[in-house]
Amino acid sequence: MRNLALALVLFASPAALADGATTYATMCASCHGATGAGDGVAAAALTPKPANFTDAAFWTSRDDAQVKKAIKEGGAAVGKSPLMAPFGAALTDAQLDELVALLKTFKK
Repeated sequence: MRNLALALVLFASPAALADGATTYATMCASCHGATGAGDGVAAAALTPKPANFTDAAFWTSRDDAQVKKAIKEGGAAVGKSPLMAPFGAALTDAQLDELVALLKTFKK
């Protein structure tokens, strides 16, 4: 996963992507999938399904601040699924920014 994320974007800071990839693999991939397609192992049991970060439509209706808020405060904070837990207590602002930068590498 880490190598995939780093290969997807060459212009972003490699350190930030590496840290974002570690956070993603640990906290996000089980629901959102290794490639961000919303197809993680836990996704089968979730309704609604996790966001698909590879879908261009996802990115046309959200900005970085909204994505960061969803991660920090949970899906319900941005009018999305309450199944998306808040991770703000576990992540610093820098880690949240790194994670948002990584998520943007998934879009096609």
